[in-house]
Amino acid sequence: MTPRLVGAAGLALVLVLTACGRVGPPVAPQLREPRPATELGATGGDGLIELSWVNPNRRVDNSVVRDLALVHVFRTEDAGTGEPKSALRSRGQIAGYDEIATVRLAAPAPATVAGSRVALADRQGLSYGRRYTYVILVEDAQGRVSPPSARLSVTYIAPPAAPTNVEATPGEGEIRLRWEPPARLVDGNPVEGAISYEIVRGAGAQGATRTITTLPAGETAFTDRGLVNDQAYSYAVRALRTDADGRARGPLSTPVTATPVDLTPPTPPRDLVAVVAGGDVRLSWAASPDPDVARYVVYRTDSRGARTRVGSTVPPSTTLADRGAPSGNYRYVVTAQDASARANESARSNEVSVTVP
Repeated sequence: MTPRLVGAAGLALVLVLTACGRVGPPVAPQLREPRPATELGATGGDGLIELSWVNPNRRVDNSVVRDLALVHVFRTEDAGTGEPKSALRSRGQIAGYDEIATVRLAAPAPATVAGSRVALADRQGLSYGRRYTYVILVEDAQGRVSPPSARLSVTYIAPPAAPTNVEATPGEGEIRLRWEPPARLVDGNPVEGAISYEIVRGAGAQGATRTITTLPAGETAFTDRGLVNDQAYSYAVRALRTDADGRARGPLSTPVTATPVDLTPPTPPRDLVAVVAGGDVRLSWAASPDPDVARYVVYRTDSRGARTRVGSTVPPSTTLADRGAPSGNYRYVVTAQDASARANESARSNEVSVTVP
Protein backbone atom coordinates (compact mmCIF):
# COMPACT_ATOMS: atom_id res chain seq x y z
CA MET A 1 0.00 0.00 0.00
CA THR A 2 2.73 2.43 0.85
CA PRO A 3 4.39 2.29 -2.54
CA ARG A 4 1.02 3.00 -4.22
CA LEU A 5 0.33 5.96 -2.00
CA VAL A 6 3.73 7.34 -2.62
CA GLY A 7 3.22 6.79 -6.32
CA ALA A 8 -0.13 8.56 -6.26
CA ALA A 9 1.34 11.50 -4.39
CA GLY A 10 4.19 11.60 -6.81
CA LEU A 11 1.76 11.56 -9.72
CA ALA A 12 -0.22 14.40 -8.20
CA LEU A 13 2.94 16.41 -7.74
CA VAL A 14 3.90 15.87 -11.34
CA LEU A 15 0.47 17.02 -12.52
CA VAL A 16 0.59 20.21 -10.44
CA LEU A 17 4.04 21.12 -11.64
CA THR A 18 3.05 20.50 -15.24
CA ALA A 19 -0.03 22.69 -14.95
CA CYS A 20 1.98 25.54 -13.42
CA GLY A 21 4.48 25.31 -16.24
CA ARG A 22 1.75 25.89 -18.84
CA VAL A 23 0.57 29.15 -17.24
CA GLY A 24 4.05 30.67 -17.21
CA PRO A 25 5.49 33.28 -14.86
CA PRO A 26 3.22 36.25 -14.01
CA VAL A 27 3.94 39.64 -15.60
CA ALA A 28 4.63 42.49 -13.21
CA PRO A 29 1.73 44.99 -13.50
CA GLN A 30 4.03 47.94 -14.04
CA LEU A 31 5.42 46.30 -17.20
CA ARG A 32 1.95 46.56 -18.82
CA GLU A 33 1.73 50.29 -18.24
CA PRO A 34 2.02 52.60 -21.27
CA ARG A 35 5.36 54.25 -21.70
CA PRO A 36 5.52 57.96 -20.79
CA ALA A 37 4.53 60.72 -23.21
CA THR A 38 7.51 62.34 -24.94
CA GLU A 39 8.56 65.47 -26.84
CA LEU A 40 6.80 67.95 -24.59
CA GLY A 41 6.91 71.48 -25.94
CA ALA A 42 5.35 74.80 -24.97
CA THR A 43 5.14 78.32 -26.37
CA GLY A 44 3.53 81.26 -24.62
CA GLY A 45 0.86 83.24 -26.42
CA ASP A 46 -1.63 86.04 -25.89
CA GLY A 47 -3.50 84.70 -22.85
CA LEU A 48 -2.36 81.08 -23.22
CA ILE A 49 0.46 78.58 -23.21
CA GLU A 50 0.37 76.20 -26.16
CA LEU A 51 1.35 72.67 -25.11
CA SER A 52 2.20 69.72 -27.31
CA TRP A 53 3.43 66.18 -26.74
CA VAL A 54 3.63 62.76 -28.38
CA ASN A 55 1.62 59.85 -26.99
CA PRO A 56 3.43 56.49 -26.61
CA ASN A 57 2.75 53.60 -28.97
CA ARG A 58 4.29 50.92 -26.76
CA ARG A 59 4.08 49.67 -23.19
CA VAL A 60 6.91 49.44 -20.70
CA ASP A 61 7.45 45.78 -21.71
CA ASN A 62 7.80 46.95 -25.37
CA SER A 63 4.48 45.46 -26.48
CA VAL A 64 2.29 47.61 -28.73
CA VAL A 65 -0.36 49.70 -27.01
CA ARG A 66 -3.55 50.22 -29.03
CA ASP A 67 -6.07 51.27 -26.40
CA LEU A 68 -4.88 54.61 -25.05
CA ALA A 69 -7.93 56.34 -23.63
CA LEU A 70 -6.99 59.37 -21.54
CA VAL A 71 -4.22 61.91 -21.14
CA HIS A 72 -3.92 63.73 -17.82
CA VAL A 73 -2.20 67.13 -17.86
CA PHE A 74 -0.73 68.36 -14.58
CA ARG A 75 0.70 71.77 -13.75
CA THR A 76 2.43 73.55 -10.91
CA GLU A 77 3.68 77.13 -10.77
CA ASP A 78 6.36 79.07 -8.93
CA ALA A 79 8.40 82.25 -9.10
CA GLY A 80 11.03 80.63 -11.32
CA THR A 81 13.86 80.31 -8.79
CA GLY A 82 15.57 77.02 -8.09
CA GLU A 83 14.70 73.57 -9.41
CA PRO A 84 11.05 72.93 -10.34
CA LYS A 85 9.06 70.60 -8.11
CA SER A 86 9.77 66.88 -8.59
CA ALA A 87 7.17 64.83 -10.48
CA LEU A 88 6.21 61.77 -8.42
CA ARG A 89 3.21 59.64 -9.37
CA SER A 90 0.88 58.72 -6.54
CA ARG A 91 -2.43 56.91 -7.15
CA GLY A 92 -2.75 58.22 -10.70
CA GLN A 93 -1.83 61.78 -9.74
CA ILE A 94 1.34 63.86 -9.61
CA ALA A 95 2.03 64.83 -6.02
CA GLY A 96 1.99 68.60 -5.53
CA TYR A 97 0.65 69.28 -9.04
CA ASP A 98 -2.88 70.25 -10.13
CA GLU A 99 -4.60 68.33 -12.91
CA ILE A 100 -5.66 71.09 -15.29
CA ALA A 101 -7.01 68.96 -18.15
CA THR A 102 -8.09 65.42 -19.00
CA VAL A 103 -8.01 64.72 -22.74
CA ARG A 104 -10.33 61.93 -23.88
CA LEU A 105 -8.65 60.68 -27.02
CA ALA A 106 -11.94 59.43 -28.50
CA ALA A 107 -13.27 63.02 -28.36
CA PRO A 108 -10.24 65.24 -27.63
CA ALA A 109 -11.68 68.75 -28.13
CA PRO A 110 -10.57 71.35 -27.20
CA ALA A 111 -7.28 69.50 -27.70
CA THR A 112 -6.28 68.52 -31.22
CA VAL A 113 -4.77 65.18 -32.22
CA ALA A 114 -2.70 64.47 -35.33
CA GLY A 115 -1.44 60.89 -35.27
CA SER A 116 0.40 60.50 -31.96
CA ARG A 117 0.92 64.24 -31.43
CA VAL A 118 -1.49 66.13 -29.20
CA ALA A 119 -1.80 69.92 -28.78
CA LEU A 120 -3.66 71.74 -26.02
CA ALA A 121 -3.92 75.40 -25.02
CA ASP A 122 -3.65 76.18 -21.30
CA ARG A 123 -5.59 79.37 -20.49
CA GLN A 124 -6.10 78.82 -16.77
CA GLY A 125 -5.03 81.67 -14.48
CA LEU A 126 -1.76 82.54 -16.16
CA SER A 127 0.33 85.44 -14.88
CA TYR A 128 3.26 87.09 -16.65
CA GLY A 129 6.61 86.30 -15.03
CA ARG A 130 5.46 83.06 -13.37
CA ARG A 131 7.09 79.71 -14.17
CA TYR A 132 4.72 76.88 -15.08
CA THR A 133 5.88 73.25 -15.00
CA TYR A 134 3.90 70.55 -16.79
CA VAL A 135 3.83 66.76 -16.51
CA ILE A 136 1.79 64.28 -18.57
CA LEU A 137 0.31 60.92 -17.55
CA VAL A 138 -1.17 58.60 -20.19
CA GLU A 139 -3.85 56.03 -19.33
CA ASP A 140 -5.10 53.02 -21.30
CA ALA A 141 -8.63 51.61 -21.45
CA GLN A 142 -7.83 49.19 -18.60
CA GLY A 143 -6.98 52.05 -16.26
CA ARG A 144 -3.22 51.44 -16.38
CA VAL A 145 -1.37 54.73 -16.00
CA SER A 146 2.04 55.50 -17.48
CA PRO A 147 5.04 56.75 -15.53
CA PRO A 148 5.31 60.55 -15.48
CA SER A 149 6.65 62.28 -18.56
CA ALA A 150 9.70 64.44 -18.29
CA ARG A 151 8.91 67.80 -16.70
CA LEU A 152 8.52 70.82 -18.95
CA SER A 153 8.96 74.29 -17.48
CA VAL A 154 8.10 77.53 -19.25
CA THR A 155 8.12 81.10 -17.99
CA TYR A 156 5.03 82.93 -19.19
CA ILE A 157 6.26 86.18 -20.74
CA ALA A 158 4.18 88.88 -22.38
CA PRO A 159 4.10 88.47 -26.19
CA PRO A 160 4.44 91.34 -28.65
CA ALA A 161 1.38 93.18 -29.90
CA ALA A 162 0.31 92.53 -33.49
CA PRO A 163 2.36 94.01 -36.36
CA THR A 164 0.74 97.07 -37.97
CA ASN A 165 0.22 98.51 -41.45
CA VAL A 166 0.45 95.17 -43.21
CA GLU A 167 0.47 95.64 -47.00
CA ALA A 168 0.08 93.01 -49.73
CA THR A 169 1.17 93.87 -53.29
CA PRO A 170 0.30 91.36 -56.04
CA GLY A 171 2.67 90.33 -58.80
CA GLU A 172 2.79 87.52 -61.31
CA GLY A 173 2.49 84.29 -59.34
CA GLU A 174 3.50 86.08 -56.15
CA ILE A 175 2.43 88.50 -53.43
CA ARG A 176 4.85 90.86 -51.68
CA LEU A 177 4.16 91.57 -47.99
CA ARG A 178 5.41 94.43 -45.82
CA TRP A 179 4.55 95.48 -42.27
CA GLU A 180 5.70 97.59 -39.35
CA PRO A 181 6.96 95.92 -36.17
CA PRO A 182 5.01 96.28 -32.91
CA ALA A 183 6.33 98.94 -30.57
CA ARG A 184 4.93 97.37 -27.38
CA LEU A 185 4.08 94.10 -25.73
CA VAL A 186 0.44 93.17 -25.08
CA ASP A 187 0.87 94.29 -21.45
CA GLY A 188 1.87 97.79 -22.59
CA ASN A 189 5.59 97.53 -21.87
CA PRO A 190 8.15 98.33 -24.59
CA VAL A 191 9.29 95.46 -26.78
CA GLU A 192 12.40 93.71 -25.48
CA GLY A 193 14.36 90.81 -26.91
CA ALA A 194 14.53 89.50 -30.47
CA ILE A 195 11.34 89.80 -32.55
CA SER A 196 10.75 87.38 -35.40
CA TYR A 197 7.58 86.84 -37.45
CA GLU A 198 5.23 84.10 -38.62
CA ILE A 199 3.34 84.50 -41.89
CA VAL A 200 -0.14 82.98 -41.93
CA ARG A 201 -1.90 82.42 -45.27
CA GLY A 202 -5.37 81.39 -46.33
CA ALA A 203 -6.89 80.72 -49.76
CA GLY A 204 -9.51 83.40 -50.36
CA ALA A 205 -10.80 85.94 -47.87
CA GLN A 206 -12.47 83.23 -45.71
CA GLY A 207 -10.26 80.21 -46.46
CA ALA A 208 -8.60 78.01 -43.83
CA THR A 209 -5.29 79.48 -42.67
CA ARG A 210 -1.91 77.94 -41.92
CA THR A 211 1.55 79.20 -41.04
CA ILE A 212 3.70 79.11 -44.17
CA THR A 213 7.00 80.45 -42.86
CA THR A 214 8.85 81.92 -39.87
CA LEU A 215 11.24 84.74 -40.65
CA PRO A 216 14.51 85.59 -38.88
CA ALA A 217 14.50 88.37 -36.29
CA GLY A 218 14.29 91.84 -37.80
CA GLU A 219 12.78 90.81 -41.17
CA THR A 220 9.70 92.92 -41.98
CA ALA A 221 9.06 91.88 -45.59
CA PHE A 222 8.32 88.61 -47.34
CA THR A 223 7.52 87.53 -50.91
CA ASP A 224 5.22 84.53 -51.25
CA ARG A 225 6.02 82.88 -54.60
CA GLY A 226 4.60 79.99 -56.61
CA LEU A 227 0.99 81.16 -56.26
CA VAL A 228 -1.92 80.61 -58.65
CA ASN A 229 -2.72 83.71 -60.67
CA ASP A 230 -6.24 85.16 -60.36
CA GLN A 231 -6.83 83.34 -57.05
CA ALA A 232 -7.26 85.46 -53.92
CA TYR A 233 -5.04 84.86 -50.87
CA SER A 234 -5.37 86.31 -47.38
CA TYR A 235 -2.44 87.00 -45.06
CA ALA A 236 -1.81 87.92 -41.45
CA VAL A 237 1.46 88.40 -39.57
CA ARG A 238 2.28 87.41 -35.99
CA ALA A 239 5.25 88.63 -33.94
CA LEU A 240 7.29 86.22 -31.78
CA ARG A 241 9.39 87.31 -28.82
CA THR A 242 12.36 85.28 -27.61
CA ASP A 243 14.47 86.06 -24.57
CA ALA A 244 16.24 84.27 -21.75
CA ASP A 245 12.94 83.48 -20.00
CA GLY A 246 11.14 81.87 -22.91
CA ARG A 247 9.27 82.38 -26.14
CA ALA A 248 5.89 84.03 -26.72
CA ARG A 249 3.66 84.31 -29.80
CA GLY A 250 1.62 87.47 -30.24
CA PRO A 251 -1.83 87.96 -31.78
CA LEU A 252 -2.33 88.05 -35.53
CA SER A 253 -2.40 91.32 -37.41
CA THR A 254 -5.46 92.53 -39.27
CA PRO A 255 -5.69 90.28 -42.36
CA VAL A 256 -5.10 91.59 -45.87
CA THR A 257 -6.14 90.02 -49.18
CA ALA A 258 -4.46 90.17 -52.57
CA THR A 259 -4.73 88.35 -55.90
CA PRO A 260 -1.68 87.46 -58.04
CA VAL A 261 -2.03 88.59 -61.64
CA ASP A 262 -0.88 87.11 -64.94
CA LEU A 263 1.24 89.78 -66.62
CA THR A 264 2.72 87.70 -69.44
CA PRO A 265 0.94 87.84 -72.83
CA PRO A 266 0.76 84.74 -75.04
CA THR A 267 3.09 84.06 -77.93
CA PRO A 268 1.62 85.72 -81.05
CA PRO A 269 0.02 83.64 -83.81
CA ARG A 270 2.06 83.28 -87.01
CA ASP A 271 1.77 82.52 -90.73
CA LEU A 272 -1.35 84.62 -91.25
CA VAL A 273 -2.84 84.12 -94.74
CA ALA A 274 -5.71 86.09 -96.35
CA VAL A 275 -7.77 85.07 -99.42
CA VAL A 276 -10.40 87.30 -101.08
CA ALA A 277 -13.53 85.46 -102.19
CA GLY A 278 -16.25 87.73 -103.50
CA GLY A 279 -16.78 90.41 -100.89
CA ASP A 280 -15.29 88.27 -98.13
CA VAL A 281 -11.74 88.11 -96.84
CA ARG A 282 -11.00 84.68 -95.43
CA LEU A 283 -8.14 84.57 -92.95
CA SER A 284 -6.26 81.64 -91.42
CA TRP A 285 -3.16 81.38 -89.24
CA ALA A 286 -1.00 79.03 -87.19
CA ALA A 287 -2.05 78.78 -83.55
CA SER A 288 -0.13 80.24 -80.64
CA PRO A 289 1.67 77.41 -78.78
CA ASP A 290 0.61 78.72 -75.34
CA PRO A 291 -2.00 76.57 -73.53
CA ASP A 292 -3.83 79.49 -71.89
CA VAL A 293 -5.02 81.20 -75.11
CA ALA A 294 -8.70 82.06 -74.76
CA ARG A 295 -9.37 83.77 -78.10
CA TYR A 296 -7.84 85.13 -81.27
CA VAL A 297 -8.63 88.70 -82.33
CA VAL A 298 -8.47 89.91 -85.95
CA TYR A 299 -7.81 93.55 -86.84
CA ARG A 300 -8.20 95.35 -90.18
CA THR A 301 -6.47 98.59 -91.18
CA ASP A 302 -7.73 100.60 -94.17
CA SER A 303 -5.77 102.82 -96.56
CA ARG A 304 -6.22 105.83 -94.27
CA GLY A 305 -4.65 103.97 -91.32
CA ALA A 306 -7.89 103.50 -89.40
CA ARG A 307 -7.73 100.27 -87.45
CA THR A 308 -10.87 98.19 -86.82
CA ARG A 309 -11.43 95.07 -84.76
CA VAL A 310 -13.12 92.73 -87.22
CA GLY A 311 -13.98 89.90 -84.81
CA SER A 312 -12.62 87.04 -82.74
CA THR A 313 -12.69 83.27 -82.53
CA VAL A 314 -11.86 80.75 -79.78
CA PRO A 315 -9.36 77.90 -80.01
CA PRO A 316 -8.96 75.45 -81.56
CA SER A 317 -10.40 77.51 -84.44
CA THR A 318 -7.74 79.45 -86.37
CA THR A 319 -9.88 80.89 -89.15
CA LEU A 320 -12.18 83.88 -89.49
CA ALA A 321 -14.04 85.50 -92.42
CA ASP A 322 -14.33 89.30 -92.73
CA ARG A 323 -17.65 89.45 -94.56
CA GLY A 324 -18.88 92.41 -96.56
CA ALA A 325 -15.74 94.50 -96.41
CA PRO A 326 -16.10 97.62 -98.62
CA SER A 327 -14.00 97.86 -101.74
CA GLY A 328 -10.48 99.02 -101.05
CA ASN A 329 -7.04 98.05 -99.87
CA TYR A 330 -6.62 96.49 -96.40
CA ARG A 331 -3.99 95.12 -94.06
CA TYR A 332 -4.82 92.38 -91.53
CA VAL A 333 -3.14 91.09 -88.35
CA VAL A 334 -4.25 88.64 -85.65
CA THR A 335 -3.37 88.54 -81.93
CA ALA A 336 -3.90 86.03 -79.11
CA GLN A 337 -5.51 86.83 -75.75
CA ASP A 338 -5.04 84.66 -72.66
CA ALA A 339 -7.66 83.51 -70.13
CA SER A 340 -6.40 85.67 -67.26
CA ALA A 341 -8.48 88.35 -65.60
CA ARG A 342 -6.36 90.95 -67.41
CA ALA A 343 -6.89 89.24 -70.80
CA ASN A 344 -3.25 89.84 -71.78
CA GLU A 345 -2.94 90.33 -75.52
CA SER A 346 0.00 89.15 -77.56
CA ALA A 347 2.02 91.09 -80.07
CA ARG A 348 0.66 91.11 -83.61
CA SER A 349 1.15 88.33 -86.09
CA ASN A 350 2.68 88.94 -89.48
CA GLU A 351 0.70 91.45 -91.55
CA VAL A 352 -1.03 90.55 -94.82
CA SER A 353 -2.44 92.92 -97.46
CA VAL A 354 -5.45 92.38 -99.74
CA THR A 355 -7.56 94.33 -102.23
CA VAL A 356 -11.32 93.91 -102.13
CA PRO A 357 -12.84 94.65 -105.57
